[in-house]
Amino acid sequence: MAKATLLTIPNPTQDLARRIRLHALRMCKLGGGSHIGSVLSCADILAVLYGAILRVDPSQPRWPGRDRFVLSKGHACAGLYAALAERGFFPLVQLDTHYQNGSLLCGHASHKVPGVEVSTGSLGHGLSLASGMAYAGALGDRPHRVFALLSDGECDEGSVWEAAMFAAHHRLKNLTVVVDYNRLQGLAQVCGVIRLEPFADKWRSFGWAVHEVDGHSHAALSAALSAVSSAPGPPTCVIAHTTKGKGVSFMEDSVLWHYRIPAGAEFEAAHMELEMAQ
Repeated sequence: MAKATLLTIPNPTQDLARRIRLHALRMCKLGGGSHIGSVLSCADILAVLYGAILRVDPSQPRWPGRDRFVLSKGHACAGLYAALAERGFFPLVQLDTHYQNGSLLCGHASHKVPGVEVSTGSLGHGLSLASGMAYAGALGDRPHRVFALLSDGECDEGSVWEAAMFAAHHRLKNLTVVVDYNRLQGLAQVCGVIRLEPFADKWRSFGWAVHEVDGHSHAALSAALSAVSSAPGPPTCVIAHTTKGKGVSFMEDSVLWHYRIPAGAEFEAAHMELEMAQ
């Protein structure tokens, strides 16, 4: 009797994350844009959001009932653009214009791109914007949810904690924050710039419900992002423990790849690793 063969069923969001990483790598190379390490760090988060969580309609980017997503770490917009193109908000071929003169795909997230709610990249402002969107939705008794993706380094900004107090005070249960906690920021380790720990306890003390997850586990991310209750309650913070440069061995945990542009042999090696990833 022939031995049974076990079939591996691909995970749609994991495949989406791989495509986001590949698109972003190519985009950074073609346009001469940096921040590839930051994109690789949050690609799994973006894939789970756009592949399984967010209620959006690519044919109607401004559909009133849509969920809102704010990429507070706007310098990682190559990943957001890739996710939006993969979902059908605009043609994939347009990704090749990233960071080039005349392109809508600016080096920081631009609201002129279909599917992008607000222009971001001035770090520390995204949570304030998301809190305002969530508050407006709550006042109008509208069903949309608001998600914001922050970097850990931007939590050095006082405006983050002002917005955190505001959201908790108004019990914005329709608001979820994901912090991409890769422990590296522009020029150094986060702990060497301003120590965030005890990070989860800080969010709890501000009145938030907190989940800590492996930021590269799609099952863990999906469970945490789906856990928001419809009952009255506080806003939710998901602390996603990640690796900067995830998926490319020589970029992982390296502050160099916050600003370095992939080119030449480095691009080819990185592309090969991501192509072969399962």
